[in-house]
Amino acid sequence: MATVTRENIGNLHDKIVVKLGKDDYMPTFEKSLKQYAKNANVPGFRKGNVPAGMVRKMYGQSIFGDEVLRAAGTKLEEYLKSESVAIFAQPMILPNEQPLKLDMNDPQEVDFSFEIGLKPEIEITPLKNKTALTRYKVIVSDKMIEDEVERIKRRYGNAETQEAVASKDDIIYSKYERCDADGNVLPESQMVEDTVLLEKLPAKLQDMLMGKKNEETLVIRPSDVCTAEELEGFLKDPLKQGAEAADNYYKLTITRVAKLIPRELDAELFAQLFPNDEIKDEGTFKERIRQELSREYDRVGRERLHNEMYELLVHQTPIQLPVDFLKRWLKEGGEKPKSAAEVENEFGGFDHQLRWTLISDKLIGDNNISVSLEEVKDHVKAQVLGYFGMASDDDAPWLESYMQKVMKDNKTMDETYRRLLFDKLFQFLETQFSIAEQEISEEEFYKLQDPHAAHHHHH
Repeated sequence: MATVTRENIGNLHDKIVVKLGKDDYMPTFEKSLKQYAKNANVPGFRKGNVPAGMVRKMYGQSIFGDEVLRAAGTKLEEYLKSESVAIFAQPMILPNEQPLKLDMNDPQEVDFSFEIGLKPEIEITPLKNKTALTRYKVIVSDKMIEDEVERIKRRYGNAETQEAVASKDDIIYSKYERCDADGNVLPESQMVEDTVLLEKLPAKLQDMLMGKKNEETLVIRPSDVCTAEELEGFLKDPLKQGAEAADNYYKLTITRVAKLIPRELDAELFAQLFPNDEIKDEGTFKERIRQELSREYDRVGRERLHNEMYELLVHQTPIQLPVDFLKRWLKEGGEKPKSAAEVENEFGGFDHQLRWTLISDKLIGDNNISVSLEEVKDHVKAQVLGYFGMASDDDAPWLESYMQKVMKDNKTMDETYRRLLFDKLFQFLETQFSIAEQEISEEEFYKLQDPHAAHHHHH
């Protein structure tokens, strides 16, 4: 009869010994052997007619090893279940002091030692104290609206072909080819094409291009036309090269020079941008942009608040973890073993994520936060309609069959479920902190310290 004993070997770190007698594994071994004999393919014998003794001789020892291990694993699972032990990851076999001697012809008592990492009981203290947090509300200034209008005018503007390069606002269409110092294109050269505003190019190259016409060429070396700051960016884009290409020669051919004529603000543009609104004049258009920007900054502000909550909970909830066990599990529990250095390198992020998992699981469980299948379906449906710019599924008879397909896609369903679950978790958390709203300018908002950095003083 199998026995299971358990002892503590470290912080939240236990050793479980499963002792098996031969009655615990011999019957299943004999059964597996018979099963195997039925299906074994041995040359010279019809399937299912291989003599039992022969199967035993050829495959018995490996089947025996598997069965003994399986029996130990089953007993361990039964024990963990009956004792309701909450563990991290999987139990791991402890390296044995003396090697196991498994011999099917001489079945003995065997001991297996496993180690487990235990989940701690936690208390989420930051919520007890109603920690004070700030929700920043970015004020959308008139300048922000003007800048956005300018961006839209340029984005929807037209490029009119010009005679020659005349201003830093000109659009330069060009191609680059590897060449020698005299501009002869090398046979292995790959041509890259580029379209860019003149002012985005390295300053020295801008000067060289000024006044140049269509089809004119230059021979350049990145290291000659770029400052140290400009070089890496220029190599990467347009040239799509690494640092080793800095001293190569390139032949630059201008294929077109154009001037950007910003789009007029007219009813046609308003309708293009906001097809569902009846916008007739510039004032209403700017008001609409103010709403869009406000909505976007509310989202960014809320995201920041949620990050703040996340970091606060992770860093200020006292949680003991079975570090030694977790490090061994990280090292050996994956697809392929990791080095000690890799484990040390990854452990910080892993530890952070694990703490959040414990905290969020507890909050979701204790507060009955849940998401139904209907909610997941409605969310996906709304996203699809939004993507096609439709208000309801009356105009989309194809949606039903599309949804059938989506429902079978576990990854999409699962990701949507998790996103909605965490949205609800954060909505709940917003009621658990004392949150003060503070108005702030866009500039000040982006100067605020990142919540992750602000809390990173533990360890």
